[in-house]
Amino acid sequence: MTPQPNPQVGAAVKAADRAHVFHSWSAQELIDPLAVAGAEGSYFWDYEGKRYLDFTSGLVFTNIGYQHPKVVAAIQEQAGALTTFAPAFAIEARSEAARLIAERTPGDLDKIFFTNGGAEAVENATRMARLHTGRPKVLSAYRSYHGATSTAINLTGDPRRWPNDIGAAGVVHFWAPFLYRSPFHSDSERQECERALQHLEDTIAFEGPGTIAAVILETIPGTAGIMTPPEGYLAGVREICDRYGIVFVLDEVMAGFGRTGTWFAADHYGVTPDLITFAKGVNSGYVPLGGVAISGAIAETFATRPYPGGLTYSGHPLACAAAVATINVMEEEGIVEQAARIGETVLGPGLRELAERHPSVGEVRGTGVFWALELVKDRETREPLVPYNAAGAANAPMAAFGAAAKAQGLWPFINMNRTHVVPPCNITEAEAKEGLAALDEALSVADEHVA
Repeated sequence: MTPQPNPQVGAAVKAADRAHVFHSWSAQELIDPLAVAGAEGSYFWDYEGKRYLDFTSGLVFTNIGYQHPKVVAAIQEQAGALTTFAPAFAIEARSEAARLIAERTPGDLDKIFFTNGGAEAVENATRMARLHTGRPKVLSAYRSYHGATSTAINLTGDPRRWPNDIGAAGVVHFWAPFLYRSPFHSDSERQECERALQHLEDTIAFEGPGTIAAVILETIPGTAGIMTPPEGYLAGVREICDRYGIVFVLDEVMAGFGRTGTWFAADHYGVTPDLITFAKGVNSGYVPLGGVAISGAIAETFATRPYPGGLTYSGHPLACAAAVATINVMEEEGIVEQAARIGETVLGPGLRELAERHPSVGEVRGTGVFWALELVKDRETREPLVPYNAAGAANAPMAAFGAAAKAQGLWPFINMNRTHVVPPCNITEAEAKEGLAALDEALSVADEHVA
């Protein structure tokens, strides 16, 4: 689709937004949202006709790109047949979505509880774990994000928790492995793994194993930095949880459905948790949908005992029809395999090549279409390009980098001192290379702030 400039409409959209829309995570008078006119595939455009290659996939959810015709048609068809229905009934789209998801989850996670998004999935997974074990506490990692509802934000380990933390949510945070900024002073992945597992076990010992319902981890943390866990870590967490009767929850809201080059990131590590939370890529965000995939043992807890939780729109027919179409499209078009191939042959090599040329790049990490560049002032000391949770003038170097990327027609994902490379899973090789070329130019601006 060719963007058609229409500045007058754009101005009206922007004026109505500024007058009436209250935006998340924002100081309302300090933001300037772009008015978007349309999107297709890996691109979107504004009312001036400027087109952007989206290296954010929305909020890392358009795994099949924007406006895929088969998914749009499925939503239209479902709307014509049955637009909505209460969750207590068996509905074809809901049943089929659950079947297709269960076929792809690891192990015996064959029951699916539908939610409207990822945060609600985490809320309900936590509730299930507490009810299943009869224990109150949940352990989660620093450098994590699990959502913005009450329990999910308290489980989160980044600064968005701070103003929301009630200090009484039964949450205990611990350090997960991250060799580049190791909290354990490790000098190898193996050592980082061993020390992180010992730290987790020590935390459990001092908190009291009999008080802990669950350990929740993002299989590969997303917003917090795309830190792929070292070999053996997730298997070690699984063993610790088994030993103490703790429920192991993997949060795959961002990493699931092809993002890492497999259906679920857990597939890379050969680990089956007790619960998996999902959302985003399950239907590319076309209609809000999330859920919890539940193991046989936990499902059995609620076989004759009512589960005390539910949502008015759980398993909404439009959302489930979009999920069915999305999963089928991903199979038909080999999109999961495409994500793996692009990561291995284009994004991984291309980003490592950029790191060789740009002193502002301290580390490249990732897999599939799930990558992060750690931007630093000094490669030797690993001092971040901007301070932790920087804002205003302190964040100027990252703001300059972002502006340079947008000037090149690339919409970047920026968090703290990192830029994440998270395009649609079906991005073409040519589009990926276009994005790398734009990043090359933008990183030259970041280089100006290197010590």
